[in-house]
Amino acid sequence: MNPTAVKVTRLFRRSVRVDVDVKATPEKIWSLLTNVADAPRWNSTITQIEGRVALGEQLTIKVPISTRTFNVKVDVLDPHRRLVWSDGNAVFRGVRTYTLTPHGGGSTAFSMEEVFTGFMLPLIGLSLPDFTPVFEQYAADLKKEAERS
Repeated sequence: MNPTAVKVTRLFRRSVRVDVDVKATPEKIWSLLTNVADAPRWNSTITQIEGRVALGEQLTIKVPISTRTFNVKVDVLDPHRRLVWSDGNAVFRGVRTYTLTPHGGGSTAFSMEEVFTGFMLPLIGLSLPDFTPVFEQYAADLKKEAERS
């Protein structure tokens, strides 16, 4: 079964979330999330990513659905459990959270959520692409790579 993303839109808050069970340990999934040099190989939703996944560090990300280069800052780094990065300010802000929850038998619940907020969201939101298929593809790519022997 392919992962299904859920989008929630309100006036000053928009979110997209995807959840998928992965037959791999949190450690294996974490290594995929934090190895930026290898990400474009397995993740079709990223064309380029540079930087270091470390608390307070900046990452530069290019994606196929936009001509914009995203410069995100790593805000939370809880190895094998939670990774949060953000971009923006009170005008318009995006926060992405990756959460890994271990299950018995070496499987892990993976979730990825992006929340957009800010007083300019009602205007900027009109030009945002639909992230639902991107999140579904990201989760499917991650699951496939993590479960590969």
